[in-house]
Amino acid sequence: MPRASTTLPHRAPIGPLSALVGALFLAGCSGQGATPGDSGGPNGSAGTTIVEVTLSADGCPPQPASVPEGPVTVHIKNTDAAAASEVELLQNGAILGEKENLVPGLSGTFSLDLKAGQYILSCPGAKTETATLTVVAATAGGASPTPISSTQLAVGAALARATSGYQAYVRDQVDQLVTATQALAQAVEAGEVAKAKELYGPARVFYERIEPVAESFGDLDPKIDGRIDDAASPADFTGFHRLEQALWIDGRTDAMTPIAQGLVTDVQQLQTLVKTASYQPAQAANGASELLDEVAASKITGEEERYSHLDLLDFQANLDGAQKAFELLQPALTLIDPDLSSTISARFADVQAALAPYQEDGVFVSYTTLTEADTKLLAQKVDALAEPLSHVAAAVVGHG
Repeated sequence: MPRASTTLPHRAPIGPLSALVGALFLAGCSGQGATPGDSGGPNGSAGTTIVEVTLSADGCPPQPASVPEGPVTVHIKNTDAAAASEVELLQNGAILGEKENLVPGLSGTFSLDLKAGQYILSCPGAKTETATLTVVAATAGGASPTPISSTQLAVGAALARATSGYQAYVRDQVDQLVTATQALAQAVEAGEVAKAKELYGPARVFYERIEPVAESFGDLDPKIDGRIDDAASPADFTGFHRLEQALWIDGRTDAMTPIAQGLVTDVQQLQTLVKTASYQPAQAANGASELLDEVAASKITGEEERYSHLDLLDFQANLDGAQKAFELLQPALTLIDPDLSSTISARFADVQAALAPYQEDGVFVSYTTLTEADTKLLAQKVDALAEPLSHVAAAVVGHG
């Protein structure tokens, strides 16, 4: 799920551990060897079209470049693009699906139900950053439609409930985000450093649970959640992490009032935008996988909250958001693929159990207290969950 701008700076994993974790995660998202235009696939619905995208230093052309409307699964492999590590599918400025953190040699997938029209594949950082994917309307006539079974009707109804539930969940989280951010901003403006530190983490939780949705709206995500590495200049470093730096490194909030007020404005804009947003079942599933990607790329590595070291709080929030999306889809998925459903459910429990020891009286310990063995174990548990979770979008696409 989507950022609309294709010219913004993008985060890169830092350090060897980040690369290791990214490899562990993305190994579970690799393509299954289907050829371009083939339908179906592991856990996928019949009639799914496969689009192969080779991400290279030159660009990210799709093969085939024209497909029929309906369920589409995009398989991406980065061959040698060191400067480009993600591929996004956009229409009318909105990113409908994406795969991030694809360093050379890694692969990933996402699935969507696409209507007829022109779509853009974007790979920021490549020599040619965009390519066109044409989706062609189904022709009239042809074979008679297959009768819909009672199971298919039940799946469709379950997915309709899942998407409406996901829409309600996103709106609720953003409403709470706005309230929590306003309280944080008030403390910052009043120079109450200790209070602002207490309010920072709880506000982050609401954002991290719905982060893939937030990334779908223009440059809001970089403004709200950008790191100093992403900023073209110090003046462009805004949002939560600019406040985090002021609170934990500077120990003061002088000159932070404009930053705090800007953050409130940005989350309020997010609140306005999600009020009219709707989602495909596959988008909810893609979002769950993206949240696990976020855990692997920036939480387990300590990259996200580099000043406050509250990374495990963000880890939990990403896990919460992914699990909520899965639980909403689970009734339908159980009808489609009960084994996949039960496997994912068990592995969510495994990740939660692995994370639990790092809480003391309900508060997560600082990331700095984790050993290499700790982060390795957490990475392994996340990878074990990410692999089956990556198949959910392909399983539900075309059913909703």
